[in-house]
This record gives sequence, C-alpha cells and structure tokens, in this order.
Amino acid sequence: MINRLKKKFVALATVFMFVLMAVLLLIMNTVNYYRVVSESNSVLDVISQPGVPFPDGNRPPEPKDTKDMKDFMPPGMSPEVPYESRFFAVTVSDDGETVQSDLSRIVSVDDSSAQEYIDKALKSKKDRGFIGDFRFSKMNDENGTRILFLDCGRMLDSFRNFLWISIAVGLLGCIIVFIAFMLTAGRLVSPIAESYEKQKRFISDAGHEIKTPLTIINANVDLLELDGEKEELSDIRQQTERLTDLTNKLVFLSKMEEAEHTLQKIDMPLSDIVTEAANSFRAPALSRSLNYEIKVEPGITVNGSPDAVRQLLSVLLENAVKYTPDGGDLNLSLSSHRKTAVLTVVNTIKDNINDKDLQHIFDRFYRTDASRNSQTGGHGIGLSIAKAIVDAHGGNITASTKTGGEFIITATLPKL
Repeated sequence: MINRLKKKFVALATVFMFVLMAVLLLIMNTVNYYRVVSESNSVLDVISQPGVPFPDGNRPPEPKDTKDMKDFMPPGMSPEVPYESRFFAVTVSDDGETVQSDLSRIVSVDDSSAQEYIDKALKSKKDRGFIGDFRFSKMNDENGTRILFLDCGRMLDSFRNFLWISIAVGLLGCIIVFIAFMLTAGRLVSPIAESYEKQKRFISDAGHEIKTPLTIINANVDLLELDGEKEELSDIRQQTERLTDLTNKLVFLSKMEEAEHTLQKIDMPLSDIVTEAANSFRAPALSRSLNYEIKVEPGITVNGSPDAVRQLLSVLLENAVKYTPDGGDLNLSLSSHRKTAVLTVVNTIKDNINDKDLQHIFDRFYRTDASRNSQTGGHGIGLSIAKAIVDAHGGNITASTKTGGEFIITATLPKL
C-alpha cells in the first residue's frame, strides 16, 4: 500500500508539474506568436502608405523632418523599418489579372513564385494572414486589389527557435522534477508509512490478544450451559461469536494489505473455483426465493491464491445474498476479456446507492443507509477484504449501480 501511495504521489506531482509547464509554455509561445503578428501588421501598415512600395526602384520619400515621419510610424517603431523590410507588392484586377507588380525590394521571389503567392492570397478569405514565411495584406484601390507580401522569415525563425528551446527546457524541467520526487517521495510519505505500520501492528496484536479471552468466555459459557441453557448465555455466545468473527476479519484484512509481494500464488483454474463457490450459495439464495443465475466461462486460469480467491467469492456472494430483498435477482458471471478475467456480481437492492456512498463503499466499517445497515448483522468490512484480496492479486475492483435498483461489483484479475 505504501509503495502504491509513493507511486501515486510521484505520478500526481509529475502530472501537475507537466500540466503547469505546458500551460506556461502555451502562454509564452502564444504571446510570442501574437507579438510576431502584431509587429508584422505594423510593418505592413507602414509600407502600405502612399509612395511605398516605391515605383521605378526609387527610395522611399524622405520626410522633411522627424515630425512628418511620426505621422505614419507607429509608436516604438524605428524609422529604419521601411528601408530594412523585405517585401513585394502586386495589384490585381477584378478578373484576377496582375496589373502591376514590384519585386525590387526582395531577391528571393521571382515572377513565377510571386504568382503562387498571389493565387493563394486571392483564395484566402482573410484580408491578412500567413503564406509560408510571408504575411500578406489585401487592400482595395481604384485599380483593383493591392496585395503586400512581407517577408517575416527572421521573426518566424526566432519564434520557432524559442518554441523548441522552451519545449526542451520544459521537458528537461519535468524530468528533473520527476527524479526529485522519486528521490524524496520516501521521506514525504514516511510519516504516513509509520502510522500505517503502527496501525497494522496494533490490529494484528490486538486481534491475537482478543482471541484468548474470547476463547475463555466461550469455554465458560459451555460449562454454564451444562446446568441448562439460558437466554443470557445465548446472548453472550452470540456476541462473542460476532466479536470473534470481526477479529478474524480484521487480522485477515491486515495480512492481505501487505500480501501483494508475500502471498503464495499458484496457477489455478479460476473457472472451477468460481463454479464451486457459486454453487455453495445456491441453497441460501433459494431460501430467500432469489432468482440466482450463474454464468461461468470455462477454461479461465489465473495466478493467485486459491484460498484468498475463495474468500473473495464468499465475501461478494454473502454480501449479495444478505442485501438482496426476497424474490430479487442475483447474477454471478465470469468471463475472459483480453488479458484479464472479469468477475461480476449483480444483485437487486431496495434503493439506489448515491455516488457519494459508492466512493466509500470499500472503506472499512462504511455503511449506507439503503443497503448496509447494521440490522443485517454485518460489520461493514467485507468489501474492504474483497478489495484487499483483489489488490494483492494485481487486479482492480469497482462498484456501480444502475437505475432500477441494481448493485454491481466488478473485479478483474490478470490472466496467465
């Protein structure tokens, strides 16, 4: 149990760290991408001013003073941007013919490749967007549609480099955190482990200590009954037997919770064991007028403890018979699903069990008002034993309900 707790702690901490890192990377790279988009849009706004691009290869019109330059330069942008930017421009008529083009400001694009960019821009429903490393901007003027293509290769390369570097750093950080959690998990859960070991030791020691006085009490009751049975003596025997049963179950549960690596397991015919155990409960089921149905797929074999599995079946069937109303349905089935054997017990209950109760159905001494009240004579520990047995075999057990008053226990065990 402690090992599982360590694994869960490390897994949850690592997942949390991974999610946190992923969110941070997503935010940073999203902001970085929109910065690229914003800067490229600002450049497009500048070079779309009258006189830019520059007909006949002329340089951009020089402003008379810095005040004129500020009239069409956005805040924070260098006046050198129009001179440094690589772009080309075309004007396309309404019928798709290129009326005018200016490729003087770029050397990586010729007429044929420019036409490919033009066709893709015209097909796009957006006024602005990316085509490869170029960001385009479409504007309508008196001659048709004017399209500017800005080379954003450097900005996009910077964005991509930052993206891959941030991902690499994030993964490295997750690995380092995972290793750190692996090294410190033992110390972090050591108080819980110590408390759990003390609890198990107490239950085991107390169980053995209680057995002796209970045996003596029963022996004295036997002697007193030689003089004649009395109601008081019957009550004493009933309560001592009940306490003995509870003690034995607590000791068994304590052993099973630490039996995952010490349980003696053999290859056993699970189908035969389930059939044998199910048939032994046919008489109690019929005495309650239950509709008892058994479906067992033959030939299923698992590696486990036959005695522990018989105890599992006894707990599940005893629980089902006890809490099924007279005349109700009780079904037990065993089937093979891929690499697991699936054991299912379904029984009718008077009232549905809510989700809150289902979350604690395998807790020790937990009861629901609908199906596990103390009038049945149980201790509320049976399903805890069932879970401990399944866990010790490396399986899984779940509880669920269906509308209409059905309680379903499903246990899976790994097959050979």
